[in-house]
This record gives sequence, structure tokens and C-alpha cells, in this order.
Amino acid sequence: MTDLLTQLNGGNVPTLDLLFLLTLVALLPSLVVMMTSFTKTIIILSFARNAMGVQQAPPNMVLVGISLFLTLYIMSPVLDEVNEQAYQPYLREEISQQEAMERMIVPMKRFMLRNTEMATLENFVEMSGTQVQDDVEEYPLTVVVPSFMTTELKKGFTAGFLIYLPFLLIDIIVSTTLMSMGMVMLPPAMVSLPFKLLVFVTVDGWQLLFSGIAQSYR
Repeated sequence: MTDLLTQLNGGNVPTLDLLFLLTLVALLPSLVVMMTSFTKTIIILSFARNAMGVQQAPPNMVLVGISLFLTLYIMSPVLDEVNEQAYQPYLREEISQQEAMERMIVPMKRFMLRNTEMATLENFVEMSGTQVQDDVEEYPLTVVVPSFMTTELKKGFTAGFLIYLPFLLIDIIVSTTLMSMGMVMLPPAMVSLPFKLLVFVTVDGWQLLFSGIAQSYR
């Protein structure tokens, strides 16, 4: 099998490149979740759907697709930098595979650090026993990635709470109105749902959500 791969690829280096590529593809879903804006985006969109009271509209597949493309839009400057500084020089055989990996990590780490709360980063530095650095870019990924993920979860749930408030207010108003009219047998959710959809569409809610998510990153 090894001889066949060697004949097909013309040597050992292309074979190693193929193995490296397969490994990278296998880890790609985890990297997207841990090191990009995908996590916060999908959390905010899920909260918005639940706050409106429509459990399956849009369906999960649509939310994931929107989150992926919005993540690609947010991460495009970082991906361009990775392509220029690491991938293209590696294709031109100007740098080694190890140096290409090191160059790829730098833009990703800068992006995560720009969007990580310093208090969270300092907490993980203290828990890991890592020596405090003057330049935060010198911290390893084992500290930067969990700090970034924790910050993303915090910001995602905070945004979800703020999204819930206006819809909760509509539910309270509708419920109180129905009770005052003596219509206690009519489910408030059935009446409030059209009002919540009307408000969301009127204020162009999806555009506000998308632009808010994109502008929240530095």
C-alpha cells in the first residue's frame, strides 16, 4: 500500500502532505466550533428562534447553514491572512510544513485574543499555572482557546437574554389582557405568536441580528 501511494504521488513528501490534509479535514469541525465565531452565532440565532416561540422555523439545518456562512464572512480577513502568510508560501515550497502551521496559528490566535475578555484569559492562565506574559500572544493555544470559548458562551447567552426581553414583554401584555377579558381558556402563546412575528418582521430582525453579530467582533 505504501509503495502504491509512493508511485502515485511521486515520493514520500506528497504522501505525508496527503496524511496531513486528511488529519486537518477530520479536525476541521472542531476547529470551526472552538476557534471561530460559529459558537456565539448559533447560540444567538437559537435564542432568537426560541424567544419568538417558533420551535422549527427556521429548521436547525437552516440555522447551522446561516451560522456557517456568517462565520465565513466574519472570519474572511483572518482566512485571507492565513492564505497569504502561510498557505501560499507553502504551496510555492518557500516554507516547511511546520513553519506553515506556525504561521497559520498566529492570525487565529490574534483573532481569539481580540475577542477574549482579559479577566477570563487571566483566570485560565492562573488555573493552568502558565507564566504570566507581557505579550498575550505568547500564551499557548491551550490557554487561549478555552478562554475564547468561555467568552463566546458568555456573550452568546447575554445576547440571548437581551433578545428574550421584548418577546417576554409581549407575552406578559397578551396574557394580562386575556385574563382581564376573562378569556382564560385561550392559550396566550397562540395569541402572542402573531404579534411577536409582526414585531420581528417590522424591525427587520434578521438583518439586525446578523449585523449585530458581525459588528461585535474586532
